[in-house]
Amino acid sequence: MKAVIERATLLKGLGHVHNVVERRNTIPILSNVSLEAGEDGGLRLMATDLDLQIVETVEAQVSDPGATTVSAHTLFDIVRKLPEGSQVELAAAEGRLTINAGRYRSSLPTLPRDDFPVIAEGELPCAFELPAATLRQIIDKTKFAISTEETRYYLNGIYFHVSDEAQPVLKAAATDGHRLARVTVARPDGAQGMPGVIIPRKCVTELRKLLDEVDGTVEVSLSESKIRFGLGAAVLTSKLIDGTFPDYSRVIPTGNDKLLKIDPRSFEEGVDRVSTIASERTRAVKMALERDRITLSVTSPENGTASEEVPADYGAEGFEIGFNARYLLDILGQIEGDSVEVHLADAAAPTLLRENDKAAALYVLMPMRV
Repeated sequence: MKAVIERATLLKGLGHVHNVVERRNTIPILSNVSLEAGEDGGLRLMATDLDLQIVETVEAQVSDPGATTVSAHTLFDIVRKLPEGSQVELAAAEGRLTINAGRYRSSLPTLPRDDFPVIAEGELPCAFELPAATLRQIIDKTKFAISTEETRYYLNGIYFHVSDEAQPVLKAAATDGHRLARVTVARPDGAQGMPGVIIPRKCVTELRKLLDEVDGTVEVSLSESKIRFGLGAAVLTSKLIDGTFPDYSRVIPTGNDKLLKIDPRSFEEGVDRVSTIASERTRAVKMALERDRITLSVTSPENGTASEEVPADYGAEGFEIGFNARYLLDILGQIEGDSVEVHLADAAAPTLLRENDKAAALYVLMPMRV
C-alpha cells in the first residue's frame, strides 16, 4: 500500500475515527485503525471497539492500492504534530507502516488487515432520513439525562421510538430515575414500523461530534440489534442496547395544577449562585413559592446559608419543594426561550418543566427532601 495525503485531511479523518478506540485493549488489533487505499483514489479509515464502528473515506493520491492496520492513537499523535500544510506519504510493506512528511520519517509496526473485525456489514431493514439539525437538537436536549449506572444498563442510552398520536411522531427519551428528558419530532418517511431502540451513550457521544460537520440530512438505518448513521464521508454503526426501556410515559405528570412561569436565565443564575455553598453530597436547593416570586435557598452544615429571591408568575397556593441543583441546572440550560413553565403538584410529586405546550422537549424532575 502506498498513498499521499494532505496532513489536514488525514488529521480530520483520524480525529473522527480514533475516538472510538479504547486506550487499553486486551485484543491488540482493536488498538489499531484500518487503512485501506483503494484504486479509486480514496483512503478508507476504520476503527471499532466491537460495539461501535466508524468508517471515513478521505481523499488521497494512491499509487499502490492495499490495506493494513496500525496503532490509532500513535498515528493520530504523529499526524497532529506534523507541520501544517505538509504532504504525508503512507507506505505499508513487510509488517511496517512508513510515514514520510518533509524531513520527518517514522516506521510503525502493523497487523494484517484480514484480522481486523467488522461489525457493520449487511443491510438494515428500516431506513429514513433526519435533518442533521433535528438530530443535534434531540441529542443536546436528552443526553444529559442518560444514566451512568451500569446495573441498569438499559438506561445507559437514548430510547428512540415511533408513536401514533394526533399525527405520527418520533420520540427520543433518556432517564436516570431522577430526571427524564423527552423530545418529540415529526415522524420521518420510512420510520413507520420502526422497532423501539436504545442507542448507547458512547454512540450518542461520537455521533454528536460528527454532526457538527454535517449540514444536510443524516441517513439512518436500523434493525432490532444495530443502527447505522450515514454522515457524508463518515458512516457510524453501533450495536444497540439489548434491553427493555421502561414505560416512561407513566412518570410524566398530567395533573400538576400549580403553574409557575419564570425567566429561565434568572432562574438558572439564581440556582447557580445559591448552590455554590451546597454540599457535594446532597446538592439540594429549596424553592419556596409565593405569589409572583420564588425564594431559592441552601443550608449547608459545613458552608453556611444562601438565599435569593427571583420574580416569577405564580398564582397558586404557596409551598416549599427541594431539587438537586445540578439536575435543575442541566434542564434549565436546555431551555432556549424567554420563559419556562414549571408544573407542580406538591413537595413529593414529580415536576414537569417545558418552554410551553407546543415545545418539542419536556423534562420531568423528581423532588428531594430538604
